[in-house]
Amino acid sequence: MNAATSDAPAFKAPPRDPRLTYLLKDYPAPVFSEQLYQSIELMERYSIDLAIDLLRRLDVIDQLDEWRSADELCHALSFQPRFSFALSWILERLVETGCIEMRLDGNTRSYHLRRAPWEPDLAQLRAVGLNIDRGNAATLDLLDHAASLYPAVAHGEQSGDHNLIGPQGIGLWLNYFDNGNLTYAVNNWISAVLAADRLSTLSRLRILEVGAGSGSASEALLRCFGERGLLPHIERYLITEPNAFFRRRAQRELAKQYPDLALEWDALDINSPWDTQGIASGEFDLVYAVNVLHISKDLLFALNQARSALKGDGWLVIGECLRPHDNQPIYPELMFQILESFTEVQIDPEFRPNPGFLTANHWRRAFTRAGFEGVGVAPDIDGIREIYPHFFTGAICAQKHCHHK
Repeated sequence: MNAATSDAPAFKAPPRDPRLTYLLKDYPAPVFSEQLYQSIELMERYSIDLAIDLLRRLDVIDQLDEWRSADELCHALSFQPRFSFALSWILERLVETGCIEMRLDGNTRSYHLRRAPWEPDLAQLRAVGLNIDRGNAATLDLLDHAASLYPAVAHGEQSGDHNLIGPQGIGLWLNYFDNGNLTYAVNNWISAVLAADRLSTLSRLRILEVGAGSGSASEALLRCFGERGLLPHIERYLITEPNAFFRRRAQRELAKQYPDLALEWDALDINSPWDTQGIASGEFDLVYAVNVLHISKDLLFALNQARSALKGDGWLVIGECLRPHDNQPIYPELMFQILESFTEVQIDPEFRPNPGFLTANHWRRAFTRAGFEGVGVAPDIDGIREIYPHFFTGAICAQKHCHHK
């Protein structure tokens, strides 16, 4: 190592920029409360400390006395080649701290240790996170569980999909994808507000939701519609989710909360033709998806399927975890990037240069390429990222055809 290990710096979130309040004024209070702001800052720091811990457990630090790429490190340490994607993320987190420096050789990123990182104090950071909001336990638990699998995944001893989404992980995911977990619920609220805004003038609503998970996004949408008096307008709401356990749970909870609504339930594989799975063309006023389409194997295929399911002036509204800037590592990736379903997707240099989370501009380009019109992003992501680099949530909307041209 180049230097002695230092004590971990104390966590202290910088003061929140007051301009954020103005930029998010159209959303309900939980969308960006001081509690949520502090929680996001804490999760960013927690993921950096987890990255430091992982570099040590993976014996990467000792390999950084000379410049090496993630691929070279994987080869030197006998890691699976596909682990290079996750390892790059870990290294980039340490670039932010100044402990590791990065240089670009063509398209290859190489890394070198500048100084030894501090000794992480994850227990102390967890205590701070729970003091900010007890609901943060769900995100912290999932981050910890995912990080615990990295060494075995790196060495090919375990599959991320099997261990993270399997029986061990199911309870953690249920707690995470919950509206009581502010760091996740923000995705649901922003998407629900945008959908309600776009559909508020329609007297009859037919809605298709894809990848509904355990129903937290459906719950937020229905709550938002209820506050605006739109529930009586819902003629049909088809909620789809391929995972039978999640689907049954969502059905049980939502049928209890909304016994008078025309809710229907089915499975839908977004990577197979939708019309062979009972989704008729031109049937829906809204196709709705929260944190789903970024895992579609072929993004244009999935967007085209959604477009086909819409009526002529119907809307696609998706909520997504957004990367503010190209190549910026963000804390939720630690939980997902060892999943093959997250990483094994078709790449396109224009609108999908990397697996996983995309920028708002990537989504704009993808929607346009798929033939959608009037593409919009909410809130003002471009304005927000200039004053706050850790706002990771947005909703993208567009119509099949704009009739007001």
